[in-house]
Amino acid sequence: MYSLAEENYLKALYLIAGESGAVNVNDLSKHLNIKMPTVNSMMKKLFEKKLVEYESYKPIKLTKEGKKQAALIIRKHRLTEMFLVDKMGFGWEEVHEIAEQIEHLHAPLFFDRMDAMLGFPKADPHGSPIPNKNGEIEWLAYINLSECKEGDKVVLSAVTHSSDDFLKFLNTKQIKLGDFITVHHIEPYDGSMQLTVGSNAPETFSKVVCEKLLVRP
Repeated sequence: MYSLAEENYLKALYLIAGESGAVNVNDLSKHLNIKMPTVNSMMKKLFEKKLVEYESYKPIKLTKEGKKQAALIIRKHRLTEMFLVDKMGFGWEEVHEIAEQIEHLHAPLFFDRMDAMLGFPKADPHGSPIPNKNGEIEWLAYINLSECKEGDKVVLSAVTHSSDDFLKFLNTKQIKLGDFITVHHIEPYDGSMQLTVGSNAPETFSKVVCEKLLVRP
């Protein structure tokens, strides 16, 4: 078992590591809004527990065990979000803060039962993949909507940005996961896109919005 603070650091390292698998202390400090000396102190603790590879002035990497523990925290968070939406009727913009608290429960059987009740979902309400009970994650091959070309027909499968404001914006536009999207026109000047989303009338969306939407053919 790890402390709430240790779990938050592990999760942050996992989420911002990206393809390189390495995180600069400065980036971690900014992400968590915690001062550098405090971050360095925690990295030393996680290093002693064999959860990170850590040397002064070098990027941090999660060890194999560190990745597993981080993925299991993320699993609890995303399963909780799915349960709140699917079984309790919460909106996808309402669940993050609740899941932030529940993810720190140390009750594997509780989350296994939740997983079973949901039918073992592969993704959360925002389309992010849910790690399995062994901390393994199946990455899905989505692309940003902004990478599509005129005439493309795709399905909205995930969002890269799940802030309340952005999700509420999508709600006002009646946009949800699973919607079919047709790309009618892309403005060369600013990359804005004229789209038909679901049964809505064609509408133009900024490049900023389209970059936050993940789609599949």
